[in-house]
Amino acid sequence: MHKIFLAAGGTFLVMASAMAAEVPGQKAPPAAIAATGDVAARRTDMVVAAARSFLGTFDAGSRAKVQFPFVTQKTATLARFRRSAPDQPVQPVTGAQASAPAPRGPGMGPPGGFVGERYGNSVWSNFPVSDVPRPGVQMGQLTPPQQAAALRLLQTVLSPGGYRKVLEIMGADQALADSGTPFASGKAVYTIAIFGRPMPDSPWMIQFGGHHLGLNIVIDGAHGVMTPTLTGAQPAIYQADGKTVRVLAGENDRAFALLDALDAKQKRQAILSYRVADLVLGPGHDGEMLIPEGLKASAMTAAQKELLMAVIGEWAGIVDDAYAAPRLQEIRNGLDSTWFAWSGPVTHAPGRNGSSYYRIQGPRLLIEFSPQGVGDDPTMHVHTVYRDPTNSYGNRYTRP
Repeated sequence: MHKIFLAAGGTFLVMASAMAAEVPGQKAPPAAIAATGDVAARRTDMVVAAARSFLGTFDAGSRAKVQFPFVTQKTATLARFRRSAPDQPVQPVTGAQASAPAPRGPGMGPPGGFVGERYGNSVWSNFPVSDVPRPGVQMGQLTPPQQAAALRLLQTVLSPGGYRKVLEIMGADQALADSGTPFASGKAVYTIAIFGRPMPDSPWMIQFGGHHLGLNIVIDGAHGVMTPTLTGAQPAIYQADGKTVRVLAGENDRAFALLDALDAKQKRQAILSYRVADLVLGPGHDGEMLIPEGLKASAMTAAQKELLMAVIGEWAGIVDDAYAAPRLQEIRNGLDSTWFAWSGPVTHAPGRNGSSYYRIQGPRLLIEFSPQGVGDDPTMHVHTVYRDPTNSYGNRYTRP
């Protein structure tokens, strides 16, 4: 079965289910695999301890607000939310209810309502938390010790660069809140939840996010899986402590460096003939795969492939190195079967993100970087998604 997705000027052919497949290529020697597993197992012990410490700041009555059962599914599903009238809280709705006529007005959202992605008890989205509620407790509802414990958990499970990226995304959202918005925004509404019991030898999940962040991190023994994940920014540039912060600068600059390194023939292959204006496989599209387009990495030089890996590392490297290293290795193993596609301008102003969409797709990888037209300046508003069609929510390890 296939689905057809239409974009401005182009057609996407999407396979309804992605099949896991072994990827040929370079394999790490058994000793290296064992050593990597030992490092990851030790990291998992630290993450488990940090999660238990965070949960220990709640009494029995309030813990139910932050800890939920971990329910595995074959794939995640589309979650829809809608208001019955302006100024009313959103409610979950079925597809039929979402397609029914509804009053229009401020805060009513797009036709069909607001969408997110549901996996078990978890939900994430690129919409604000006032439009797509996330399960868990918002940071502003936590006591100072609870906030500190939540941040320690994030620091433990993420790499230093990944944790800094999370803080920059939250800082941008706070700048948006400070400017005045009609929807929930700011650091205080970012939400944390634990799914399952934090254990060193059985699966459980951490979910943390808000308007432009959706971290879904499944821990299962030595495995730490961070797909799918959403990162984004609005505004992409803001001031904090007297300094200019440019969110997702690495994702932008490394991608332009790769594009600039391509020769004329390679660029003609990489640059799509139509405009892509939004995420194609954003929230609600788990289990789907795009037909690859653009330039295949097998046609790249060794130096260009390293530039491609540097772009990929901006997402794969958000999680701690103990979990990121094996993930990056499997991506490298399938690099010759990975595609790079571009849509939009081929330059950007110095010190600013560009307005171009790009996609990286491999046997075990899907990345989309999509500037948004909201606010008439797409360079200041970006959504990205990072998926692994063979290991969504860690289901390579957790599925029956």
